[in-house]
Amino acid sequence: MTIATEPLTAAAFAPYGDVLAADSADPKTINQGKCKRHHDLAILDVTDGRAGVSIFNAEPRALPYMLDLVERHPDGTQTFIPMTQHPFLIIVASDDNGTPANIRAFISNGAQGINFHKNTWHGVLTPLHAPGLFAVVDRIGSGSNLEEHWFENPLRIEGSSLYT
Repeated sequence: MTIATEPLTAAAFAPYGDVLAADSADPKTINQGKCKRHHDLAILDVTDGRAGVSIFNAEPRALPYMLDLVERHPDGTQTFIPMTQHPFLIIVASDDNGTPANIRAFISNGAQGINFHKNTWHGVLTPLHAPGLFAVVDRIGSGSNLEEHWFENPLRIEGSSLYT
């Protein structure tokens, strides 16, 4: 099975989470008029723990990408904020009785982050360029907040040069 990437938009990504981008129609002006604040872009939701900030440094991947694993986090949202302005691959799926279904693949525009809702099936962090530095906001707490699903037959994610 092959899945084509599509541009990351707030509308298309809404079932899976929030898109973080400085593109709101009415940002708040702060810092003596020198800064635009695009306010409250993601809803952070954690159970039995707290939200924490980490730095991830992931190895870049290439398209086409063979998807063999998705994961989800039942006890907290997970936010990825790129620390460079390079596009990255975002893979998501809906849930069908505990199994990922209807897989979609997005490519960010290089100036977007994302916040996965609780329990959203998603691919691993997949930068397409080095360095793969991301600030990550997710649940810090006891117990496991990770469920993995390995595909028996990996799926091929195909991209377009328009998005990478």
